Amino acid sequence: MEELSPRPGDLEAIETASRDEIATLQLGRMKWSLGHAYEHSRFYRTHFDAAGIHPSDLTSLSDIAKFPFTTKQDLRDTYPFGMFAVPRERLVRIHASSGTTGKPTVVGYTQRDVDTWADLVARSIRAAGGRRGDLVHVAYGYGLFTGGLGAHYGAERMGCTVVPMSGGMTERQVTLIEDFRPRVIMVTPSYMLSILDEYRRQGFDPRQSSLAVGIFGAEPWTNAMRQEIEQSFDMHAVDIYGLSEVMGPGVANECVETKDGLHVWEDHFYPEIIDPETGDVLPDGEMGELVFTTLTKEGLPIIRYRTRDLTRLLPGTARSMRRMEKITGRSDDMIILRGVNVFPTQIEEQILRCRGLAPHFQIELSRSGRMDTMTVHVECTAESADENARAACAQTLAHSIKNVVGVTATIAIRDPGSVPRSEGKAKRVVDHRPKA
Repeated sequence: MEELSPRPGDLEAIETASRDEIATLQLGRMKWSLGHAYEHSRFYRTHFDAAGIHPSDLTSLSDIAKFPFTTKQDLRDTYPFGMFAVPRERLVRIHASSGTTGKPTVVGYTQRDVDTWADLVARSIRAAGGRRGDLVHVAYGYGLFTGGLGAHYGAERMGCTVVPMSGGMTERQVTLIEDFRPRVIMVTPSYMLSILDEYRRQGFDPRQSSLAVGIFGAEPWTNAMRQEIEQSFDMHAVDIYGLSEVMGPGVANECVETKDGLHVWEDHFYPEIIDPETGDVLPDGEMGELVFTTLTKEGLPIIRYRTRDLTRLLPGTARSMRRMEKITGRSDDMIILRGVNVFPTQIEEQILRCRGLAPHFQIELSRSGRMDTMTVHVECTAESADENARAACAQTLAHSIKNVVGVTATIAIRDPGSVPRSEGKAKRVVDHRPKA
């Protein structure tokens, strides 16, 4: 695997600044962001007034805990443009969620916002091991989803050559990777596994591909999946984090030289960890729900946004800015099965430890009488397709899930290629249980 440590002079000064310098910058920017939100967003003026709080009440970074949270429901309730803090005419870009679970969440960007976004994605690509002049294959979806265009503009800002492939057409993905020889790919980790399958189907050796760096985000993924991808492609698999409500991809990124969690770009985003039940702020090192306040956004400032992602904050290593531990679950993705909390990533880890199983799975939840049941649909490899091998794999996986996760699961071993694939974010859970 290629050595990718940064060269002297590659980093921006803020990436190696002292904690005191970072805190001073954050406080000044936080005061501006709160004032901007209060003065120019009718939502935030009403929100702050109802809580009896004013931007002038912030005199230290810890005072942010006095301000009310913002939630996804707030964006839905103000659909489409009710939370913006600039006139619509000043926006140069609008993105939105799919709206599959309700009203879409709509976000807007001024030119300065788009420039900041491009700068931070470029910083993220550099942290991941990308370099000026690299060919970057972007297989995130384009359109209203922030992934494709966020990666695209950041790679161009970095000085890279971009292949704007988007998602889908997996056979062509492999053809273009082999023909164009990109050094970097930006894609969801689950779709990278589909590309891996297609490599093998076409008879190519993925370890001989040109790919040296994969920048993977938009869904939780485990270190076990990282190992699977790195070993299969002889490449570095690095985590990127973002969400459209806060900016898009590029809020935080792992550094390729350590791969020990994602450094939050704290000059633009202030992170907190809270108890998801009480909302109380937790100290660094404690596991809880991630909350973000934007420090520089003009079009849609976001104050204390509850991401629902579960992680903890840790000291910086490769950079001065704090790290967030790899996201392996969301509070709203958590399955409660017969009183046990289960995350899809826990099932994924056990699958990846079982020889004879491919890393493609889907969890089906049902109810038999008054009892909830879980069926894990997972594919066997071509080498383990006979009946005896399937039975052994099913027994091993069921035993691992029971021992490690603490729930009983039925294992359905499927033929290779039969579990539904995703060209974007993977749909890991299908819940057939009756709604309360």
